Amino acid sequence: MANSDNSITIERIHAAYSAVRVLDDVSLTVGSGETVVLLGTNGNGKSTLMKCIMGMVRPYQGLIRARIDGQTHDLIGMTTEEIVDLGIAMVPEGRRLFPRQTVEENLLLGASRRLARARIKDNLDFCFELFPRLAERKNQLAGSMSGGEQQMLALARALMASPRILLIDEPSVGLAPVLVTRTIDAIKQLKEHYNLTVLMAEQNFTQAIRIADRGYVIVHGRIAFAGGSAEELNNNELIREFYLGL
Repeated sequence: MANSDNSITIERIHAAYSAVRVLDDVSLTVGSGETVVLLGTNGNGKSTLMKCIMGMVRPYQGLIRARIDGQTHDLIGMTTEEIVDLGIAMVPEGRRLFPRQTVEENLLLGASRRLARARIKDNLDFCFELFPRLAERKNQLAGSMSGGEQQMLALARALMASPRILLIDEPSVGLAPVLVTRTIDAIKQLKEHYNLTVLMAEQNFTQAIRIADRGYVIVHGRIAFAGGSAEELNNNELIREFYLGL
């Protein structure tokens, strides 16, 4: 699948819930074909930033632009449905599956985007190839699956939208270490197969850095550090203090 130019630019975003300020002057970029990680412990604004990109939270100041197949779109003011239809998909924190629907039904619901409908069979085949457990359990109710299986399903459902840009919010939450490793490996595989642009919010630094090209650290709603490479992130004092206990 060709990827001409699919990127995100966020400039000086401010966002709040009522009187509580959550994001304060946040700027970041995700270049075409990159995997960028947004690192931060709970409550520092990672999920809010993802929701701003998806139109679920409206910033009161700043710009969010996406280039999709070389065309620039101003996301501020667009509905979530319009943003998904452009080719931006999100795997939300907590997975947010339809628990009383089967695995296959959840996957088909992911293909609501107009351009994805023609690719349902190819995308379904790839999801089942990447996650054989989902193929084995395609008729099982999503709510009866383990946490690791549900995370696989959440990733696969996002792929069914044939996205150009994929946002992944806290993929490691609630998973055993071995399942976190498998999930991060799967993100790398699907990113390479579809040549996606990926922004991943994560607090598991050790796992995130395995697949990240570069990243940002967010502290109290502000970008505290921007690392131009995985190596820069690994050698940063802030990260050594917050994540590695050094």
